[in-house]
Amino acid sequence: MSQQPYDPSAEGAQMSFRGRMSYGDYLQLEKVLDAQAPLSDAHDEMLFIIQHQTSELWMKLALHELRSAIACVQRDEVRPCFKMLTRVARIFEQLNSAWDVLRTMTPSEYTEFRNALGQSSGFQSWQYRAIEFLAGNRNLAMLGPHKHRPEVVAKLEEILARPSLYDEAILLLGRSGFDIGADGARSDWRETRAESEAVLAAWQAVYREPNRYWELYELAEKLVDFEDYFRRWRFNHVTTVERIIGLKRGTGGTGGVSYLKRMLEVELFPELWKVRTRL
Repeated sequence: MSQQPYDPSAEGAQMSFRGRMSYGDYLQLEKVLDAQAPLSDAHDEMLFIIQHQTSELWMKLALHELRSAIACVQRDEVRPCFKMLTRVARIFEQLNSAWDVLRTMTPSEYTEFRNALGQSSGFQSWQYRAIEFLAGNRNLAMLGPHKHRPEVVAKLEEILARPSLYDEAILLLGRSGFDIGADGARSDWRETRAESEAVLAAWQAVYREPNRYWELYELAEKLVDFEDYFRRWRFNHVTTVERIIGLKRGTGGTGGVSYLKRMLEVELFPELWKVRTRL
């Protein structure tokens, strides 16, 4: 005797959405799923577009979390920001996994649609730049690719006008009684911050007595965890690009792999990495 097909409505599941908000309505899926417009007939261009679009969505969430974390540290409410920074680290773990999908594309498959990209490049992602600026890596030369969009430059300048996440962590050290040297007198947040022996010494003190300075210690570890995943993402970016485009120049005019390798040397929270060698 055959069983009747399962009917979810028998258990109360809503089956009619006329006049009601549905899943697709809430998520505005028509906008999202209609946003892919390949410019060639190449099969793999859809992969390339979705890879980068989903990355930008994850970056939007990372920016949301970073801004909230900064606000928490400013208010000396450090514990709530631990969850936010953990989430940012996991976002970059997710972004790392996405490279595994893109690596299924071969150099010859990428060549089929590369010319359709023109000079567009991930180098021009303003959200990626905003993440770097919010974290603390403030290289004003990187505003250049966005000058054709004044509204984007305005968003980035708004970030640059205020202390970064790392700036706020250092200021918190100062409010906690540590000598933070020249960082305590900074007022121009746009410029690249110089590394400081005073700040390094302060973090050393925190790491030597973690139980005494538990919140500062935990904050430091959350920052290191975030940067660890961020640097892994950069490394995987390099190896993916090297695998797919080799030593060709990037579509945005950069040196491609050589440019990405240089970015691997950038540290967001330099004293927190050096403290491990000086304890």
